[in-house]
Amino acid sequence: MKLLIISHTAHYQSESRILGWGATVREIDHLGSIFDQIVHLAPLHDSPAPDSAIAYQASNVVFHQVKPAGGDNIIDKLGIFTKIPGWLAALRRDMKEMDAIHIRCPAGISLVALLAARLWGWGKPVWVKYAGNWRSYPGQALSYKFQRFFLKHNLHRGVVTINGHCPGQPEHIYSFVNPSFSDEEFLQGSAFAREKQFSYPIKLLFVGNLSRPKGVDRLLEIAKKLNEIGFEFDLTLVGDGPDRPDFERFVKENSLAEHVHFAGWQPITAVHKYYREAHIFVFPSKSEGWPKVLSEAMSHGVVPIASGIGSIPEILEKADAGHTIPLDGDPGAYVEMIISFTQDVDRWKKASLNGIRAAKDFTYEQYLKNVKKMFWDAWRLKLDDA
Repeated sequence: MKLLIISHTAHYQSESRILGWGATVREIDHLGSIFDQIVHLAPLHDSPAPDSAIAYQASNVVFHQVKPAGGDNIIDKLGIFTKIPGWLAALRRDMKEMDAIHIRCPAGISLVALLAARLWGWGKPVWVKYAGNWRSYPGQALSYKFQRFFLKHNLHRGVVTINGHCPGQPEHIYSFVNPSFSDEEFLQGSAFAREKQFSYPIKLLFVGNLSRPKGVDRLLEIAKKLNEIGFEFDLTLVGDGPDRPDFERFVKENSLAEHVHFAGWQPITAVHKYYREAHIFVFPSKSEGWPKVLSEAMSHGVVPIASGIGSIPEILEKADAGHTIPLDGDPGAYVEMIISFTQDVDRWKKASLNGIRAAKDFTYEQYLKNVKKMFWDAWRLKLDDA
């Protein structure tokens, strides 16, 4: 079976190779093991590839480019309308050619693809992955609300996979976990994690885009408060982003350089080293479905303290593997929780071990089993290893 994937995942030309966002590329590589061919239709940017971008490894994955659209200012946002004709031409071509359609929402091109699938995907399996926060939240973009409405009422005539569960969930909506690592990577990480012990200075970790939407400004306020009370800690931020110079300036101005370290983007094998050393993963993001970095942290015995958004509270509370803070909670709430774990080390160790047990559900191998089951349940189509 030939699968068409449509997403807004940024891709880049690097010499003769196409590179894309690492987490998405790895997931699609694994999907390639149960489909005969995958075509990934996504934007190709003309800027240099960031360090987080990697090349596809699966030989049966083909990249088809479209022009990127969107941006921070109103002119860039309106520019999406000039790209739609080209997107539609590419969608029509590929939807007619491929056997099944997989749309990754929410995004501008994904919204166009949902509408296009009603025209050119008739009679074909249509699987939508809603990777964002399926629940309503303050400040949610109107286009995201429309996509959720469209999918909730099955106007795309297919299935939807979401993070977590929702009350009154329709039969066409499946709860999937977000795959984060292989069985082998889980076994390697958990082997170190079970022997992890609490020690000072407490090692705090953040992995992700260094931006305000990811809550890095709040994270540094947390570090400032910890420093003011003389708490022994080291905070490492793995990642990069346009706001990094502002964050580095904040660290310098508040005399935090001894405690806060910027590691930049790292290859996945290097990130594992930071997970192995960390005690607590602090993630005050403003909008998430289920971030892969949390399951990666849990697999290494790192206890998350994260924003109570998306499926984060459901998964952490069910596993008793960490703690969530309300989205409007101030940095002081994170500080109190960090300190509470240091005052009850047995509680931290229990959460660490619970996280390891819960993380085994987040492997690519389990994800592929779930995809196969979904295709059989929804369309009576059997997917075999390609």
